[in-house]
Amino acid sequence: MLEMLTQMTWSPYIAGAGIGVMSWLAFFLSDKPLGCSTSFFRTFGIIRKAVHKKGMDENPYYIKYKPEIDWQWMLVLGIVIGAFLSSVLSGVFEITWVPDMFASEFGDSPVLRLIVALTGGVIMGFGARFAGGCTSGHGISGTTQLSLTSIVAVIFMFCGGIAMAMAIYGVF
Repeated sequence: MLEMLTQMTWSPYIAGAGIGVMSWLAFFLSDKPLGCSTSFFRTFGIIRKAVHKKGMDENPYYIKYKPEIDWQWMLVLGIVIGAFLSSVLSGVFEITWVPDMFASEFGDSPVLRLIVALTGGVIMGFGARFAGGCTSGHGISGTTQLSLTSIVAVIFMFCGGIAMAMAIYGVF
């Protein structure tokens, strides 16, 4: 088992099965689906409430999704901690501003990398709120429940991802 945890990459079949089991356990133990994107908006709400409380109590979004640390927020924290531990155990942990794959296509500017990452994050966040969930919410939890809207959302997420990858890497 420890040998598997120290491998640089895992089999996608084992990782997929693990995510599936985790999804079952989340439904069984807490009666909640897996999802991550709402926690980012809850975090934004926590920060906004600390800086500028006016209007937060009447904001319809934050009435529905209270700006608080909940189980989903802890899930995201667990993902970060798990990714860190995995990289340390496998011996590949390093701090880098510009990944090699990005540098080979766009150059090694950390500013450009930061702008692209922030822009991508904002677009992904908008898409997740617009679609009522992110890749984990729709892709894992929604499709597990055979939700038609999640299946349609995942189809379009893949189509968008493939089209964007083809555009970025000049396949068109």
